[in-house]
Amino acid sequence: MNTTSSLHRRNFLRGLGACVGLPTLESLVSRPALGAGTTTAGAPLRMAFIYSPNGVILDPWRPQGEGADFKFGPTMEPLSAHRDHIQIYTGFEQANGWSGPDGGGDHARANASILTGARPRKTAGSDIHLGMSVDQVAAKAVGDATRFRSLELSCDSVRGAGACDSGYSCAYQFNISWRSETAPATPETNPRQVFERLFGAGSGSERAKAYAARQMRQKSILDFVMEDAHALNKQLGRNDRNKMDEYLTGVREIEQRIERAERFGPPPDPGQEAPEAGIPSAYEDHIRLMMDMQVLAFQTDSTRISTLLLAHDGSNRSFKEIGISEGHHYLSHHQLDKAKMAKIQKIDLFYVRQFAYYLQRMKAIKEANGLSLLDNSMVVYCSGLSDANRHRHDDLPVILAGKAGGKFQPGRHTNFGTNTPMSNLHLRLLHEMGVPAPSFGDSTAVLQRI
Repeated sequence: MNTTSSLHRRNFLRGLGACVGLPTLESLVSRPALGAGTTTAGAPLRMAFIYSPNGVILDPWRPQGEGADFKFGPTMEPLSAHRDHIQIYTGFEQANGWSGPDGGGDHARANASILTGARPRKTAGSDIHLGMSVDQVAAKAVGDATRFRSLELSCDSVRGAGACDSGYSCAYQFNISWRSETAPATPETNPRQVFERLFGAGSGSERAKAYAARQMRQKSILDFVMEDAHALNKQLGRNDRNKMDEYLTGVREIEQRIERAERFGPPPDPGQEAPEAGIPSAYEDHIRLMMDMQVLAFQTDSTRISTLLLAHDGSNRSFKEIGISEGHHYLSHHQLDKAKMAKIQKIDLFYVRQFAYYLQRMKAIKEANGLSLLDNSMVVYCSGLSDANRHRHDDLPVILAGKAGGKFQPGRHTNFGTNTPMSNLHLRLLHEMGVPAPSFGDSTAVLQRI
C-alpha cells in the first residue's frame, strides 16, 4: 500500500474499518492531474494485462483483412460492439518461450516470458530467476500517485514454490507479474480479500477484524461510511450526486455477489473440492467479480497498474457450463482432431466473451475529462502460446484495448508479417506511462504501429 501524503482525504469515504475510494467527481476536481501516469488531458492513464491460457484455434481467431477494413473472425465476434476501442495484432512472438537446451516446459515459459520478455531459469529448489515484468516497471515509476502501486489478481491457484512444468518452478507458471528477477508479485485469487483490500482500512489483521464485526452485525461496508458520504454530498452538484449514487450502488452489488458466493459455495459435483469461501463455484462468476474489482480499482484511482491471470498455461480446467467436460490442456493437444478443435474454439469464445464484458464495464464509466475509463486506459489481452497443439510461441493472439487518452487510434488489425518481439509493445506502453526506458526484455525497437 502507498501511504504518500499526496493522497488527499477527499478521495475517500472513511469510517470505522472502512476506506472507500471515490470515482473522479467534477465538483472536486480543482486542476488536471499532472506528471507520469496521466493522459494529455490530465486524467489518470491505466495499464492492465489480462492473460488467457493455452493459446487459441488460430483460423477462427484471426480477422480477415488488415487496417481499419477488417472483419472479425468467429471467435472474436463478441468484440464487434467494441471495434472502435480495440487493436488486433498478428505476428507477435515471445522468443524466450521457445524450447532450448533446457528442454520442455513451454507452458511455464509462456506464463513467465509474456510480461517480462525474459527466459526463466530452470533449476532445482527455489533458485528462480527471470526479470521484472512490464507492469512492475510502470508501477515503480507511477505507483506513488495512488493508494496501491499495483493490483495483481488471479482466478487460479496461487503457487510460488515446488516443481511444475518439466521441472520449472511453479512460480513461473502461476505468476505473470514479477517485482524483481527473483520475486513474483503474488496475485490475490479470493474476491473477498480483494474487496477488503480495496475498501477496508488498516493492516491485514485490522481489516479482518473489521470484516468480522460487519458480519456479526450483518452490515455492509457502506454502512460505515454513510456519515462521510452525506457530508460529501452537500459539496456535489446534481450530476456528481447521481454519479456517486450509481457508484455506491455498484460497490454494494459487488459486495452482495461476494456474500452469495460465501453462503452458496458448495462444489457442483460430488467429490470435487469445495472452493475457498468467497470464490464462486462458477468460473464465469469468479472471472467477472475479479474484472469488476479491477475496474473499481481503476475507477477510484486506487491503482493505475493491474494484471489478471484467468488461468495458468497448461490449465486443465473443464468447462461444463458450456458443455465441455474434458480438460482444456488435454483438448489443446488435439492433433487436428476436428471434434477437439471445435471444443477448444468454444473455450476460446468463452474467454473472449469475458473480455467483452470487461470492455463494456470500462466503457460505461465516464470520467471528468469527458472520456470513458476505457478511453483513458491501455488493456492488453493475450496468451503466451498461439497454437498450443504444437507449443508455438509466435503469431500470439494479442488484443490492445483503449485509447491511452487519445494517443492510440484503435479500430484496426495490424499484421506485422514477421515475428515481432512482444516486448516492443511493452516498451511503447512504458513510454506512454512516462517511463522513457531505452529497452525492455528482448525488445528491438519501440512499437510504432499502434
